[in-house]
Amino acid sequence: MVTVRGVVFSALFAALLAVFSNVRIDLWFTPVPITLQTLAVMMAGAFLGPGYGFLSILLVVVLTALGLPLMGGHGGLQVILGATGGYIVSWPFSALLIGWFLPRIRAQGFPRYVWTFIVVEVFGSLFVYLIGVPWLAVAAHMSLGKALVGGCYPFLLGDAIKALVTTLVAVPLAKLYPPARLTGRGGTPVIPLEDA
Repeated sequence: MVTVRGVVFSALFAALLAVFSNVRIDLWFTPVPITLQTLAVMMAGAFLGPGYGFLSILLVVVLTALGLPLMGGHGGLQVILGATGGYIVSWPFSALLIGWFLPRIRAQGFPRYVWTFIVVEVFGSLFVYLIGVPWLAVAAHMSLGKALVGGCYPFLLGDAIKALVTTLVAVPLAKLYPPARLTGRGGTPVIPLEDA
């Protein structure tokens, strides 16, 4: 069941991704900029769960492909197919995987923070590199080694910090606002989208 609340929160996280794409630092040695975009992807998965997390990020990818300037003021199919396209294409799946794995963590207390960080780091960062780096190598006509230097190594620390921020925010808030409650799939009464 698709809910009004789920669609609204998906749109909010899509907007967050578009806003975070404007926080951008271009590096002289690579076409891959430093941005806050992956933080929005991580949080979408953590807060919305797999379905709506996927939907929220996919919305931005599709609208960007259609020409809306949602990626740091740029849009169009050339953004999706360009050197950084692999990262962008991986984001909806990253949010989906984060959203799927986090509710399955049964640990409590400090171990819950540790496992949450691991899930967010693996699927919000390393998974993205798994798709983004080879894509960068092909699109920018560089070796895989150079693509790792230009599209992975400089960003590892920053992405670990983003995963830590997501963890520190998501774990305590998940008790009050689990994805089912935010998206209207829990015990809170909501209006199904078809009845709105």
